[in-house]
Amino acid sequence: MLNPPSHLEIAQNLATSTVTFTVRVQPRASRDQISGVVEGALKIRLRAPALENRANEALCEFLANLLKRPKSAVRILSGGRSRTKRVIIDGVSRQQIESLLLSDA
Repeated sequence: MLNPPSHLEIAQNLATSTVTFTVRVQPRASRDQISGVVEGALKIRLRAPALENRANEALCEFLANLLKRPKSAVRILSGGRSRTKRVIIDGVSRQQIESLLLSDA
């Protein structure tokens, strides 16, 4: 069972239409999926390995597809070499991010 979305810490900037939040990535999973919230971060399992930036690229592509945004709208602000990353997404709202948890994507 997923935690309620209120545990996910999301910063929304209405002036720029962006949201920023923390993601905890688990590379080399059996499938790409959101698996809840861990310590304020959205936990995402990805099939891609954590080699040669492949997990980062897979993360951006996965989030872009879920939110129906171009891949260029998803950027990693920090944590490029860590499992815990800070992500910014253009053109989405806090509610759209929280709905990802409710839909159990």
